[in-house]
Amino acid sequence: MALNKGVFLTAAWRKLALAQYAVDKEILLKYLPPHTELDSWQGKYYVSLVGFLFQDVKLLGFNIPYHTTFEEVNLRFYVRFNDAGTWKRGVVFIKEIVPKPAITLVANTIYKENYQTLPMNHVWIEQEHQLEVAYFWKNNGWNKFSVSAAPKTTEILAGSEEEFITEHYWGYTKIDDNRTSEYGVEHPRWEVYPVKDYQIEVDFGLNYGQEFAFLSNAKPDSVMLAEGSPIRVLKGKRF
Repeated sequence: MALNKGVFLTAAWRKLALAQYAVDKEILLKYLPPHTELDSWQGKYYVSLVGFLFQDVKLLGFNIPYHTTFEEVNLRFYVRFNDAGTWKRGVVFIKEIVPKPAITLVANTIYKENYQTLPMNHVWIEQEHQLEVAYFWKNNGWNKFSVSAAPKTTEILAGSEEEFITEHYWGYTKIDDNRTSEYGVEHPRWEVYPVKDYQIEVDFGLNYGQEFAFLSNAKPDSVMLAEGSPIRVLKGKRF
């Protein structure tokens, strides 16, 4: 996907574990950026719990010492924006958790995101017949999101739920009741690992707000594991 804008950040996103939960659209409306609308998959309004590893992070082409590789876990939902007749499909983050306070400071103060700094860790175990990926973060106790999958990737099928979840190339942030921030993300089409099993031990209420507390005992509608790729985050704009 080629976009003619300046590049703000380059990195690789790897081993993305994604769990989808269908929620009442009313829960999401207060987070909805102005001028965007909720995007649904076959009538379902999803939030996704996403864990992955940032690698080789460069800001404006430069490495930041001690900030080149780190975990992130976020909760996000899906929107679209009609830009002069062209629909852009994007995501909105409820919260993004990282282990680096400098990332949180910049994202929250300059870009009005909702980052939180917490102790984090990850485990990847690659075996001949199985791949295990797990992300951990400590917030009054350890939270865990782990996935076991087949070791070989498969292509994402056109029109599939995997395509809907992974093929959102825009990020939108609610600045206030009238303004929205938009940025683009470039990456090739991903491949996914067939998921065998998963474990989600997360206090959703503590991590993301009481309106999401019910997800702690909910079964996700789907769980995916994507390999990921190098990515480019483009300089944004506000409208």
